Amino acid sequence: MARPRAARRGNTEGEMRLELSRRGDYAVRAMLALADDDGLLTGPRIAERTGVPPSFLPQVMGTLVRAGLVEALQGRSGGYRLARPAREVTLLSIVEAAEGDSRRTTCILRGGPCGADGTCRVHDAFFAAQEALLVELGATTLASLSR
Repeated sequence: MARPRAARRGNTEGEMRLELSRRGDYAVRAMLALADDDGLLTGPRIAERTGVPPSFLPQVMGTLVRAGLVEALQGRSGGYRLARPAREVTLLSIVEAAEGDSRRTTCILRGGPCGADGTCRVHDAFFAAQEALLVELGATTLASLSR
């Protein structure tokens, strides 16, 4: 899965859920662990604190390093730490590092382009909801979520 999505699940009538891929989930957990700790955390320590499988953690951390959100320090006393202060890192930046651009480009109803006129009847409502979600994620920092 490339981005968060709204999906109808289970037998609960009308239930809508926003979901992250496993990579996105693990990236958020790892970043929260780093924000809660002012020093360096080793990979095994992050895995222990977050429940992220140790075999998958290097991939997630590599993604966060490439996005400029995390610094990796090599060597015996190495580990990971935030590349910027927690107050400067938003949930949106973490989700987009792990999942790619969060903006939906396909019709929520059809899974492809909207109708022949360019938009379906629910386009504006879902577009506004998507933008509200992105604004909220962009306004929520690690510092505001940190312990």
